[in-house]
Amino acid sequence: MGKATGFMEIKRKKATERDPLERIKDWKEYAGTFSDDAASQQGARCMDCSIPFCHIGMEIEGAASGCPVYNLIPEWNDLVYKGRWREALDRLMKTNNFPEFTGRVCPAPCEGSCTVAINDPAVSIKNIEQKIIDKGFEEGWIEPRIPEVRTGKKIAVIGSGPAGLAAADQLNQAGHEVTIYERADRAGGLLIYGIPNMKLDKGVVERRIQLLRQEGIHFVLNTEVGKDISAEDMKASFDSVIICTGAQKHRDLPLEGRDGKGVRFAMDYLTRSTKKLLDADIELEEELNAEGKDVIVIGGGDTGADCIATALRQGAKSIVQFGKHPQLPVRRADSNQWPAYPQVFSLEYAHKEAKEKFRKDIREYSIQTQKFVTDAQGNLKELHTIQMEKKQDENGVFFFEEIPGTEKVWPAQLVLIAIGFEGAEETAVKAFGVKTMRNRVLAAYGKFLTTEENVFTAGDARRGQSLIVWAINEGREAAYQVDEYLMGTTSLPTVANM
Repeated sequence: MGKATGFMEIKRKKATERDPLERIKDWKEYAGTFSDDAASQQGARCMDCSIPFCHIGMEIEGAASGCPVYNLIPEWNDLVYKGRWREALDRLMKTNNFPEFTGRVCPAPCEGSCTVAINDPAVSIKNIEQKIIDKGFEEGWIEPRIPEVRTGKKIAVIGSGPAGLAAADQLNQAGHEVTIYERADRAGGLLIYGIPNMKLDKGVVERRIQLLRQEGIHFVLNTEVGKDISAEDMKASFDSVIICTGAQKHRDLPLEGRDGKGVRFAMDYLTRSTKKLLDADIELEEELNAEGKDVIVIGGGDTGADCIATALRQGAKSIVQFGKHPQLPVRRADSNQWPAYPQVFSLEYAHKEAKEKFRKDIREYSIQTQKFVTDAQGNLKELHTIQMEKKQDENGVFFFEEIPGTEKVWPAQLVLIAIGFEGAEETAVKAFGVKTMRNRVLAAYGKFLTTEENVFTAGDARRGQSLIVWAINEGREAAYQVDEYLMGTTSLPTVANM
């Protein structure tokens, strides 16, 4: 695969990015894509592994390792190296329904498990993936695939995020009539409203939605199952139902002053900001406008980074991001060996932008919020913190301990809580009466059947907050189970027969 000595001769490169100080002036995608020649060169770095770990798709140390959709990475890297783009696209589409999404927003666990990465920088897998699918659209190779035969079976998918879209795509290609119910005004779930435009252009999402419509999938928008339509009506109208509502039940910070004006959930902020971008007539409430404000983001993950990038574009006066854990090491720790996902220090796109804007890294580590303080009108004015020390007890269990004398007061008029999600929201789940465990719909991986007959589940609603690639994986696998459940047999691909 690739050039035998490619990784020895060719250095890793990433696709070009726009200048941070220029790109914060607009909402366009911050990253570019490879040229054909650059992609071919980077594909040449993919060594002839006897056992490629880049597509093992498993969890190690609680994090994804390798590609959860089992992309045939060495194969399409080799095809790109040889300039056989159409074949590379065919190989890519065998395992991934939406490479244009993963090529932009996936954290690329495949690269952490790349064999080259044992001693050298990994192959630029994610950028090559995006290049293949973008070229496929540019060349007109991506066309509607209209099923030749319909089975007469009807399936409802609740939620139009990556899990729901993947399940619907697979089942539609199997010949079933599929209808997706989405409570928002646009299809795409978090792909539309949870990820800002500069990271994933909404035109890219809309292009795929339109393609799915052309292929025969029906979308019912502005409709919340369990509120606007009953579970009983859906069971009467469809042969099977798949719950793919995601895990959008916010994890909160119930501290003093939490109800102050200006303390909001990160996802509410990102959603309203994107709605404003997509519809100029929508008014962005003043409480969610970062312009001229001291902004604090609580939470060190991707959602927090997206809040930083959004606040920069709105013209925030200052931005600080709080993280519970200490700063990660520059290189892998001894306890974090390949092929596990590399837990190392990095500058995400938003952090690069903020560093250029404010001339420093805006992240604060090992810090805990103690309370929010408001003025006489209930408006947030400051936030109080204390530093924490991470320790380990005699049983090897880690815990955090406050460091006396490290209290600090921070000016803040907007605080965004980005500490994750507790599980699935309850409206649709309660409507169908399916059992849950730890706020997740109860269903075994590989079966995806809930405790109710003909009702399946997939994605974050089942597994909890996770990656887009796991959502696509579960949507595809659930589709296999639904097709077999309804028809007695199936020709859809699954992990066992790929």
